[in-house]
Amino acid sequence: MNPRNGWIRLIYTVATGSRRLRLLLTPIVALSYFLFALLFLILSFPLDRFFGFSGFLHPSVSIVLSVPLIFIGLFLAFWSALHFLRVKGTPVPSNPPPELVTSGPYAYIRNPMLSGVFIFLFGLALAFNSVSLFFIFTPLFILANVLELKAIEEPELEMRLGGHYLEYKEQTPMFFPWRRTGQSRSHRDTEGIS
Repeated sequence: MNPRNGWIRLIYTVATGSRRLRLLLTPIVALSYFLFALLFLILSFPLDRFFGFSGFLHPSVSIVLSVPLIFIGLFLAFWSALHFLRVKGTPVPSNPPPELVTSGPYAYIRNPMLSGVFIFLFGLALAFNSVSLFFIFTPLFILANVLELKAIEEPELEMRLGGHYLEYKEQTPMFFPWRRTGQSRSHRDTEGIS
């Protein structure tokens, strides 16, 4: 078994296994993800200094643009998490909702929580007026998350949720709600998927 399949199988086993183990791993996995994101933020400051990157926007423009992005990102992330909590799940892959969530922001995109985190990071980059956070580290963070989603998380969801997830995945864009895939939303509504 290759390492990728091993990770998929491990997440599947934990996600469908003991509630006690899921509850134990939830804060550990959540903290790990938070520290991973924080690392990207922290690394941007010395890189800006090392390369002599000065702010790319006037400070007042930076603040005016950053505040809405920070609030939108946080709102989207928390709104998404609430929809997971309603069905007794968490955003952590080792303790997911027991069923496919397609309500709220999930009716429009498959990963609204991550979209919120990405928007939040762009907002922080503007707030700190950090060239490297805006143009290097946030895009790298997005790339790392997309690669993990495609390689690990989506195959695990397909294994655990089967056809419902495959249909949802085909019909619902990953991050951008204005790019529809598959059938139209009205057709999905008649089939009871959204």
